[in-house]
Amino acid sequence: QARLVESGGGLVQPGNSLRLSCQISNLHGSTYAMTWFRQAPGQEREYVAGVIWSNGNAYYADSVKDRFTISRDTTRGRAYLQMNRLKPEDTARYYCAFRRSPGQLRVKDDYEFWGQGTQVTVSS
Repeated sequence: QARLVESGGGLVQPGNSLRLSCQISNLHGSTYAMTWFRQAPGQEREYVAGVIWSNGNAYYADSVKDRFTISRDTTRGRAYLQMNRLKPEDTARYYCAFRRSPGQLRVKDDYEFWGQGTQVTVSS
């Protein structure tokens, strides 16, 4: 059973940066994409950014485009989310997930494995 563990969350002031990491272990078989989602209290889990595992192509939600950067290290089995110019509305629990099958990265029901999440709080 694959396992995903997120790290790097914390409390930061608006305008500052954080880098989240997602470590994958016991991964066997194919991986199509790794994606970050987030969920704020009382809201649905929403898509943030995804990366195609084989070629590194990255895709972003409009709300984070030009501020966040997703990347992956296939040799170490890690995915990253560099978050710059953070805003209070970025406050949420951030989850990484991966899927084996091609398709729309935003569709969270298509992800087979999820981490437990890491909390990001942006506040002055």
